[in-house]
Amino acid sequence: MTAPAVPASAPATTGEMPRTPGTKTRRNAELGLLAFAMLLVAVFAATVEANQLGGVSSSFWVPAALLGLLFLGLHLVVRFTAPYADPVLLPAVALINGIGVVFLRRLDLAKAIANKQAIPGVFALTGGRQLAWTLGALMLAAILLLVIRDHRVVSKYAYTLGLVGIVLVMIPAVLPSSISEVNGAKLWIKLGPFSIQPGEFAKIALVSFFAYYLVRKREVLSLASRRFMGIDFPRGRDLGPVVTVWLLSLLVLVFEKDLGTALLYFGLFVVTLYVATERASWLIIGLVMFFGGVYVAYLLGASLGGPFKNFYDRASIWLDPFSSQFYNRPVGGSYQLVQGLLGLGTGGMFGSGPGAGSPGQVPEVRTDFIFAGLGEEIGLFGLSALLVCYLLIVERGLRAAIGVRDSFGKLVAGGLAFTLGLQVFVIVGGITGLIPLTGQTTPFLSAGGSSLMANWLLIAMLLRISDAARRPETGGPVAPVGGVLKQPPAQLHGAMTEVIKP
Repeated sequence: MTAPAVPASAPATTGEMPRTPGTKTRRNAELGLLAFAMLLVAVFAATVEANQLGGVSSSFWVPAALLGLLFLGLHLVVRFTAPYADPVLLPAVALINGIGVVFLRRLDLAKAIANKQAIPGVFALTGGRQLAWTLGALMLAAILLLVIRDHRVVSKYAYTLGLVGIVLVMIPAVLPSSISEVNGAKLWIKLGPFSIQPGEFAKIALVSFFAYYLVRKREVLSLASRRFMGIDFPRGRDLGPVVTVWLLSLLVLVFEKDLGTALLYFGLFVVTLYVATERASWLIIGLVMFFGGVYVAYLLGASLGGPFKNFYDRASIWLDPFSSQFYNRPVGGSYQLVQGLLGLGTGGMFGSGPGAGSPGQVPEVRTDFIFAGLGEEIGLFGLSALLVCYLLIVERGLRAAIGVRDSFGKLVAGGLAFTLGLQVFVIVGGITGLIPLTGQTTPFLSAGGSSLMANWLLIAMLLRISDAARRPETGGPVAPVGGVLKQPPAQLHGAMTEVIKP
């Protein structure tokens, strides 16, 4: 018995993947979550003013409303350029960004009250600058979504991006300390009132280069030479790329005096390598090499000093931050770390309430230690909620990596998601005393334009890849290998087919 013959549909031949009728894009869900996030930001702002000023002003809602308009603009760009993008990414990041802007304004209010000055306007001081930086960051994210309609196009410029990334990382190391060093770490370029942290932008460039390289070399790097304790280890000749990135990371550790940046770049490469080859041996090799190099740097700092001295001091402070030897040191001591720990302890489980604490006692509460300042006022529960938001962003990025159909997109999305998660771990671990303190900023929370713009570009790239991952298949071009788009395998086009049943 046979079924009626029907003509097979012809596959699409263009790069555009049209919408499938009836498929939900979830943009309205994104808009609803975005409105809820801004409502939470407005409530946070009202509570801050109630505790700082003894009442709520009639303009408490203005920062939340302005942020809402900015995020609405990006939402509209996503709606029309990436309609199938993950609906949770934008609201989750908007909530963290909004909390950061309001908390920085809270610090401005406290400073004005202490100095008996007029209440600063919405666009004044650090909070106002952060609002302006948010506008610039969202514009960059929108431009990326408008220009890059297919993430696979980035692979064509992989080697250029790799070179740009390395240059951006190394520029502060070769500059004089007077224009590149802040709090012992050489991560900046300072020209008068203007400053930029080029390493923040290097993350995206290096992730794209690593992804392209590993897609092309995955088969070679997957080969094993011997099996030890149930794990297949790679051939010695294939360790070259890992050793190269390891040496570059150690150079960053020594000359830029920053453990967090070195860990970020090396960890990014090793994890991307693991995702590409699915061999746990690369993780083991990476961990042994990195921590072995760090330990050697610590011993050299103790015996020789020189370029290793800064790292040795940071490790010593981490081991005993309450020692009078470090706490009473005017510069480069443990005073800031101790004040951050005391702030977290004072906050307890529920915190003193937004605007009711004393975060200004922590010297760098606007940048490196904003997480500790927030912890004093929102407590462990509030910080846990923030960490869950970060975890949700990372999870959605990894989900995009799993869902996208090409290897390059998988590695880029996985690398970007891991980069964000590792950066949060590095800064929170340093503030809580889990690892030595680093110069990293808390993504979307800390004051500063470099970090904010770079991380919003990261989110825009994840939105683009998640759009490709969630978009229904319509028979368009399949995933590229090495950046070359390939047409799908030959299919029966226009031929009559029939289903034969027994």
